[in-house]
Amino acid sequence: MRSSTILQTGLVAALPFAVQAASGSGQSTRYWDCCKPSCSWSGKAPVNRPVLACDANNNPLSDASVKSGCDGGSAYTCANNSPWAVNDQLAYGFAATKLSGGTESSWCCACYALTFTSGPVAGKTLVVQSTSTGGDLGSNHFDINMPGGGVGLFDGCTRQFGGLPGAQYGGISSRSQCDSFPAALKPGCQWRFDWFQNADNPNFTFKQVQCPSELTSRTGCKRNDDSQFPVFTAPSGGGTNPSTPTTPPSSGGGSGCTADKYAQCGGSGWSGCTNCPSGSTCKTINDYYHQCA
Repeated sequence: MRSSTILQTGLVAALPFAVQAASGSGQSTRYWDCCKPSCSWSGKAPVNRPVLACDANNNPLSDASVKSGCDGGSAYTCANNSPWAVNDQLAYGFAATKLSGGTESSWCCACYALTFTSGPVAGKTLVVQSTSTGGDLGSNHFDINMPGGGVGLFDGCTRQFGGLPGAQYGGISSRSQCDSFPAALKPGCQWRFDWFQNADNPNFTFKQVQCPSELTSRTGCKRNDDSQFPVFTAPSGGGTNPSTPTTPPSSGGGSGCTADKYAQCGGSGWSGCTNCPSGSTCKTINDYYHQCA
């Protein structure tokens, strides 16, 4: 199951008078096709701006009309649309979505808390922002963006990177294969085998929530009705993210620690690491998201 590259549509209909948060039980799959997210086109939903897409070198594009790399263009999924762990029990990420009773205009840039009910991740929560519509997905289906999850139906990775390891559907089978991925995609690839414990399409319950700023800062997209949904409350007792530095480096300002290359290093409300590793600098992507690049 993979996200489709759906072309730009006309203007979306006006918001209904009352907004009901989507919830229920669902199924998951995984993918990383490198294509421009379908919610990156203008006019898909009532939002402040479409989801940011990037060029082949992972630089954000300001023009939402740039054609997808999966259709011969130069727009791709940004590497920071990879998932990451907040702590042992909570992670953030992105997904292609198809919900019963909904349409693309109702789920583009919406956020959902998925609490897994099967496999090694049972009891863990992944909060995702919907960045694409899964044209080949079933009902209440989330196709989670994770590098190494398989390119699926649409392969933009060959054009962007010359190809990625792994099967077309399902992707790679071991953490060591992440070592051959482009540097910007390695952390998201390793997340699958670390926090996600290589779970194979686990089931979950889900509920729509207000989007955490950690997600909207990466995509630049926020729904006009976002404030009408419940605020997400993180589960307690999750511990710390083992990948987060606990010992400050000998020099540097900001919070005192050094972010990984391609990770967030600043932005409005950011309280994490603000230094970047040697060879990269903290670049402003938007007011809420600065990235080591």
